[in-house]
Amino acid sequence: MAPVVRIRPLTAATLEQHGARLTVPTYDRAALVPAVVHLSVGGFSRAHQLTYFDDVAERRISDEWGVVGVGLRARLMQEALAPQDNLYTVVERSPDGERARVVGVLTDYLFAPDAPAAVLDRLADPRTRVVTMTITDAGYLLDPRTGAFTPDDDVRHDLAHPGAPRTVFGFLVEALDRRRRAGTAPFTVLSCDNLHRNGDATRAAVVGFAARRDEVLARWIADRVAFPSSMVDRITPQTAPEERAAVARRYGVDDRWPVVTEPFAQWVIEDTFCNGRPPLDQVGVRYVRDVTDHELMKTRLLNATHSALGYLGTLAGHDRIDLLVGDPVFAAYARHLMDDEVTPLIRCPEGIDLAEYKATLLQRFGNPAIADRLSRLCRRGSTKLPQHLLPSLRQALAEERPHGLLTLALAGWIRYLQRTDDAGVPLPVEDDAGPHLQALALAGGTDPRPLLAEESVVGDLGRVPGFADELAAVLHRLERDGVRATVAAATSACASSAARTAASDR
Repeated sequence: MAPVVRIRPLTAATLEQHGARLTVPTYDRAALVPAVVHLSVGGFSRAHQLTYFDDVAERRISDEWGVVGVGLRARLMQEALAPQDNLYTVVERSPDGERARVVGVLTDYLFAPDAPAAVLDRLADPRTRVVTMTITDAGYLLDPRTGAFTPDDDVRHDLAHPGAPRTVFGFLVEALDRRRRAGTAPFTVLSCDNLHRNGDATRAAVVGFAARRDEVLARWIADRVAFPSSMVDRITPQTAPEERAAVARRYGVDDRWPVVTEPFAQWVIEDTFCNGRPPLDQVGVRYVRDVTDHELMKTRLLNATHSALGYLGTLAGHDRIDLLVGDPVFAAYARHLMDDEVTPLIRCPEGIDLAEYKATLLQRFGNPAIADRLSRLCRRGSTKLPQHLLPSLRQALAEERPHGLLTLALAGWIRYLQRTDDAGVPLPVEDDAGPHLQALALAGGTDPRPLLAEESVVGDLGRVPGFADELAAVLHRLERDGVRATVAAATSACASSAARTAASDR
């Protein structure tokens, strides 16, 4: 009979007791200097960025890079972390087993709507040297066609009330202005979102906001603040309610909000900082001159394939990606999508074995210990597809390269917007633009032209000669033959074409 595990709350006072069952911090948390502020703390940031900073402290590399978390909208994270002295558990799961650790590098957590002044004080504090952020790709308020910052009602509030901001950019600009006036060096702003050239996007948003307030401040920010682009990668599903009970049973830790993730993690950052560079390169982070090749590799292979499998798999009745890639039809689709249609469009980053990278992706997708839900992959399609999948499709069309599987992925999204799978089961559409896009998709049926006219999402694809007819034919096949048969036929056609091309090249 297995021994009964005594379950204890997770607090600073109980850390030593938990050390027998999982890894706990051994460094002096009170000695950490709060040099990093992370805006919008969620599951991914706790599984990714904070674990790297925790490694810096645990390995005694430096105690100068403690992290202060800031919540922007929902207070649930504060309610979970405050009783736990800002400690939390990260469980890494693979087919071979799992391991757990308690992360202690989060020195404080502030909920911005309750304490905007405290957040501004923390950002203006000279000890703050880097601000990291995970606000999702939709949070940057950039026009998809021009890249210009486009204020919404909350931004207009912040411009009128700079001392009580509501938005990320209101906080950043007010804090930078306070530092400018005090003669304090600015902090580096480091985006960790899956956004093309996320550093450039962050600069455009911050400077665009500042220009609406004070041109002198905007020029100071443009000249003095560093906005490095970065690439982040770690598959981190939402923590299901039952995970808390599972962590308690196995490790004896009563954690109000543990994080479950995969063993793999990657972080590549452009080596551009304005107020000291954290020694993250000593714990696995790679500093590079230009992150573009790494970013395109990750977003066009991992994120785009995630989206394609999410929509097509859901339409076929699947709900988990590990089970989906266990189906030979969808595994072959993912492999040929990456190998034959996307890989020829990207440059291999220095030091990366692209074939090994893609093989690892398929292994990660198939990790049953993570069991990532397709519903997560289908969220916010109106912002994800323009960033991750449609650039490859647009480039393939422009260069007259094979693009049938990319087109099928777009058709899968359109069919998903029509809100039922192949069996007629209703589908949830979680997307701010969902109702409008659903109306366009339903109005068109197998004719994509109403949706292709929405250039704020799909760009100029509707104006590419012949593409609307090509996409309509795929939508018709999906309706006539079903998703699985259509995917199998498209993959077979792609494989045959690739084989003929390879033979002619020999």
